[in-house]
Amino acid sequence: MSTAARRRLMRDFKRLQEDPPAGVSGAPTEKNIMLWNAVIFGPHDTPFEDGTFKLTMEFTEEYPNRPPTVRFVSKMFHPNVYADGSICLDILQNRWSPTYDVSAILTSIQSLLHDPNPNSPANNEAAQLYRENRREYEKKVSATVQASWNDDDDD
Repeated sequence: MSTAARRRLMRDFKRLQEDPPAGVSGAPTEKNIMLWNAVIFGPHDTPFEDGTFKLTMEFTEEYPNRPPTVRFVSKMFHPNVYADGSICLDILQNRWSPTYDVSAILTSIQSLLHDPNPNSPANNEAAQLYRENRREYEKKVSATVQASWNDDDDD
């Protein structure tokens, strides 16, 4: 079944393969073009450096007019990530535009790791530590980076 959303996702996937942005990757699952697995590598010069964070992206038939549901599967300690892994990011909510593709979504999430927004917290503890005790914040992030290396053991 070929729908506008599915054709667009095939184009997004092709573009991602031909011109992959640094530090992110993603691909549809074997049996479902509407469900993707993605990986974001922690950006350099951040507490997330060396981390390998897995995400899922779930698209509806309304894509690209509606954003996908994106969640971290890996444990994440970040001011803008909820306990269930969902992400508080304007382009995934009220600032969505059909011009965004998978590549743009993943690079936006990667830059959110680089530049958290503690004023719009999804995780109050992380936001408070980020603002008030950067060392403790970085210690907790460091623990999630190490946990991200062990994710493969669960598969």
